[in-house]
Amino acid sequence: MIRTVIFKIVLAIHFILWAPILLIGLISDRINRFFVLTCARGVLFWARIVAGIKYEIHYPPHEENGVPVAPNDNIRFDGKSIIAAKHMSILEIAVLSNHVPNSFFIIKRELLWIPIYGWAFWRMGLQPVNRARGATNMKKLTHAVAKKIMNGKTLIIFPEGTRTKPGQHIQLRRGLLFLAHELKLPILPVGTDAGLYWPKHGRMHSGTANIWFEPMLPCNASLDEIAAAINRHSA
Repeated sequence: MIRTVIFKIVLAIHFILWAPILLIGLISDRINRFFVLTCARGVLFWARIVAGIKYEIHYPPHEENGVPVAPNDNIRFDGKSIIAAKHMSILEIAVLSNHVPNSFFIIKRELLWIPIYGWAFWRMGLQPVNRARGATNMKKLTHAVAKKIMNGKTLIIFPEGTRTKPGQHIQLRRGLLFLAHELKLPILPVGTDAGLYWPKHGRMHSGTANIWFEPMLPCNASLDEIAAAINRHSA
């Protein structure tokens, strides 16, 4: 428990010290993205040094029993898919944002109200959503997301809508299906067991967290199929 307390203190200091740097980065999209991603890499650094949490990324096999998997587009992160990921901690956010080039997340609009960090998220192109607006908001959201993807960015979405605990399976939100259908984009499921080491609440545990990129699913996949893929290896 002492390690957990120390890590949270170190992380708080890390975010405080990075705040003025992010403020400077607001002058440029490119500089802002570099500073935000560097701050995220710092989170991974302190998680490894203080909490003893490492991570490993896994990909689907290029072939099964000598037969190539088709289509094998799982190593392409060029905006031609929607990445639907399990969300258990800050760790997978930091990993995915640094691992997937030109990525952006759909986030609660309230996060943009955080001083300096919210401004940096907005400058970076993260897409806010007002969940209370319903169908009207989804149309605006789809238009905004489509524009970003046309500019070469890749959408990462947490379809469960919240951080989950190990063993907890929450019904996926239908907004993912709406976006996939409207934009005609395949879905790349991503699972994780990060919650075993960096839980939503309570004590952290040292070890190696895993991020699993699963085989691509078509844009007309069902919520059950997507959920099964996301949870295939997840804790």
